[in-house]
Amino acid sequence: MSWQGYVDNNLVGTGRVPHAAIYGLNGGCWAHSPEFELQGNELQQIINGFKDPSAVQGTGVFIQGQKYFVLKVDPRSIYGKKASDGICIVKTNQAILIGKYVEGIQPGECNKVVEQLADYLISVGYVSLHKREN
Repeated sequence: MSWQGYVDNNLVGTGRVPHAAIYGLNGGCWAHSPEFELQGNELQQIINGFKDPSAVQGTGVFIQGQKYFVLKVDPRSIYGKKASDGICIVKTNQAILIGKYVEGIQPGECNKVVEQLADYLISVGYVSLHKREN
């Protein structure tokens, strides 16, 4: 399946993630839903947030120019909220998966879909969070 297929079918296609994107850690966009792309240095700020959580805990995370208050940040995930919208960002060794939910969708539903896709990709060896042991 293409990366766009993962966005279209496994994220947006669930009805729980209205907007989604997959970015490489090198800054390239692998796939995104219509009109959902990061702007300027937003990806770099997210990557920096995974390296130093205090960088996003105090300032928030910006997606498409909108600031999201950070609810959770750890080496794998960043969850953010803005009014009735929110984001789930999951980092693997090679990629960043981003899902955005809107009013009417429970945060946990979106988070579960994004986290499960990351788990699946890790399980089949695509974007492992840790070095694989042979």
